[in-house]
Amino acid sequence: MKVPLVDLSANYLSIKGEIDDAVQEVISTSSFIMGPHVEEFDRRWARYCGARFALGVANGTEAVRLAVKACGITDGDEVITVANTFIATTEAIGDNGARPVFVDIHEDSYVMDTEQIARSVTDNTRAIVCVHLYGHPCDMDPIMSLADEKGLMVIEDCAQAHGARYKGRMVGTIGHVGCHSMFPAKILGAFGDAGAVVTDDETIADRVAKYRNHGRVSKYESVVEGCNARLDALQARILIAKLPHLDGWIDARRRLAARYSEHLEDLVRIPTERSFARHPYYMYVIRHERRDDLRDFLADRGISCGIHYPIPLHLQEAYASLGYGSGDLPATELAAKEILSIPLYPELTQEQQDHVIESIAAFTTREVRG
Repeated sequence: MKVPLVDLSANYLSIKGEIDDAVQEVISTSSFIMGPHVEEFDRRWARYCGARFALGVANGTEAVRLAVKACGITDGDEVITVANTFIATTEAIGDNGARPVFVDIHEDSYVMDTEQIARSVTDNTRAIVCVHLYGHPCDMDPIMSLADEKGLMVIEDCAQAHGARYKGRMVGTIGHVGCHSMFPAKILGAFGDAGAVVTDDETIADRVAKYRNHGRVSKYESVVEGCNARLDALQARILIAKLPHLDGWIDARRRLAARYSEHLEDLVRIPTERSFARHPYYMYVIRHERRDDLRDFLADRGISCGIHYPIPLHLQEAYASLGYGSGDLPATELAAKEILSIPLYPELTQEQQDHVIESIAAFTTREVRG
């Protein structure tokens, strides 16, 4: 039996008529750049997130980059974040001339260890980028308290956390600005690159709105130097069609995650959902000391898995100039050696999930027998 890590075709087929109609509407109206579809997506995404403003942008990387820029981060500033994230998070910091400063993670939830942040603040620190990894929220109250005390901006990287909640509040609306990716494999995915910025701050919203479209306030009048980071209207219309299904997809993910946990808790280390969190399970990430052997065993049984992420950013050549070395972030480094993302998506069948569970059980039984 073949079990993909993500099945985008199954997701499309589940709402094929709605998607096909959405695409045809954009083609029929020839409204391809900005316009009513992007405006409608901005309104609906703001309403879903519970934010005053939402701005659709070209992709998740641009969402973080423009958010960092809108927060006034510039040359020589330091931004505290984590090393167990996709490089887009730190590219967005570096593209604004700032320097990422890495802190370690909580071993159970894989998100930023809040106790380490205060020790990393210097006179040059201007912001904290919180990464809600795999969909699990960071512990935002102590982060916001420290930020208020130190006068820091808080940017939430919600690329994997659509619909995640912290103490009942939607992530992305707790800090000063939230950033989403709608890459096709995300919980709410477009049919290409897409992203969004959300905020309650009118100044930040106004800046992002200008930055994303060449700094323009009219067709040929620019008040700042911006860029082309516009959300494609076709992707906006597809996201509008998908949005009403998002909560149902998250509920399905949570049911599948609960079933995995029930059957795998004695076989591997399973994810933790802390008391303050409502986890949408963008990824279901297990841990095993012989992760690579387990991955190969599952591959032989037709089960695709992923590793998110195998090389922490502080050990990547791209950031060698920062001076980090092996052992500097022990929890991050150990997790990178043991984590394995197994298949989880709303359309995963019970038969497919049983195959994954039984295969993991077979591997651990083989291990015990030696």
